[in-house]
Amino acid sequence: MKIGTVEVSGSVVLAPMAGVTDFAFRRLCRSCGAVLTTTEMVSARALVYNDSRSRVLLYMPLDETPAAVQIFGHEPEIMAEAAQIALEVSHAAILDINMGCPVGKIVKSGDGCALMKTPELAGKIIEAVCRSVSVPVTVKFRKGWDNGSVNAVEFGRICEQAGAAALTVHGRTRAQLYTGRADREIIREVKRAVSIPVTANGDVFSGEDAAKLLQNTGCDMVMIGRGSFGDPWLFARANAAIAGEEEPALPPLSERMDAAVRQIEDLADQRGEHAACLEARHQLPWYLHGVPYSGIYRQQLVRVETLDEIRAIASQVKRDLR
Repeated sequence: MKIGTVEVSGSVVLAPMAGVTDFAFRRLCRSCGAVLTTTEMVSARALVYNDSRSRVLLYMPLDETPAAVQIFGHEPEIMAEAAQIALEVSHAAILDINMGCPVGKIVKSGDGCALMKTPELAGKIIEAVCRSVSVPVTVKFRKGWDNGSVNAVEFGRICEQAGAAALTVHGRTRAQLYTGRADREIIREVKRAVSIPVTANGDVFSGEDAAKLLQNTGCDMVMIGRGSFGDPWLFARANAAIAGEEEPALPPLSERMDAAVRQIEDLADQRGEHAACLEARHQLPWYLHGVPYSGIYRQQLVRVETLDEIRAIASQVKRDLR
C-alpha cells in the first residue's frame, strides 16, 4: 500500500502517543512487526520558537523507515513552518497532523480534537502544510467532539479535499476520551466516503482485535495504541491474526525484561541516563502488568534513578518470577 509516494509493506502500525512513543519504544515495536511508526506529537509553536525539548522528541534513527512525525496546532502559517522544521530535524517520510488529541490542555488552546469543531480551519491548516512540504501529509482525528456533533465522515472528506494523503480515525468522540467502545461503523463510513487510505484506530488489545477491526471497517491498516504498553509483541500477534496464521506466544518473562532494559538503555544513549530513568518509571511497570506477585517490583521501578537500579530489578524479576 502507498501513502502518497511512500510504500508501506504491511497493515499494522504504531499509534503516536505522548510520553510513550520515544524512538527506543518505536524501535522495539518495529522489531516486533510494526510497519509504520510515528513520533510523539510535537507543538508547532514550540518548534517555531526553537524549543530544544521539542526537537528532542523528533529524533529518528536513520534505520527507522518509513516513519512519520506528528505536529499539532491551530494556526495555518505556524503549522506550515513547523512542518518544515520537523522534517528538517528528522528524516521522516510522512508528516502527520494531530486533530484528534482529547487532552484538556490541548483542546483548550484550540488544538487537537478541538479542530473538529472548526472543519473549515482544519482544511486551511492541511492546505497550508501540504503547500509547505514535499512529503505526504496525513491526518489523525476522532469520531467527533461529542455524540451531538459526530462529523467524522464530513471531516474526512474535508481532509482529502485539502490534500491529505491518508487518514487515521479513532472511533471515539472527544467527550468519551478513552472510555466505552470505539465505534467501528463510523470508521467504516469514513473509509467508504474517501478515496485515500484509511487506518482504523481503537480497542486493539489482541491479535484477534486487529484482524476484526480491519475486517469490520474495510480499512487499509490498523493502528495499535494503548494495547502496546509493555507488550510490543502484540504487533507480531496482530500480523499473524490478520494473515490467518497461528499467533506466536508471548515471550518468556525473562526475554520481556531484557527487551524492556534494552529500551531504556537505548533511550539513555540519546537523552542521557536521568531522562531515560524518568521515562522508565512509567513505562517499565507496564511490562509486569498481569504478572503474579510483581507488585513489589513495580513499586521499585516507579522510583528508579539509575540504569544500574533498573538492571538489578530486572535481574530480581527474572530470578523470582515467571
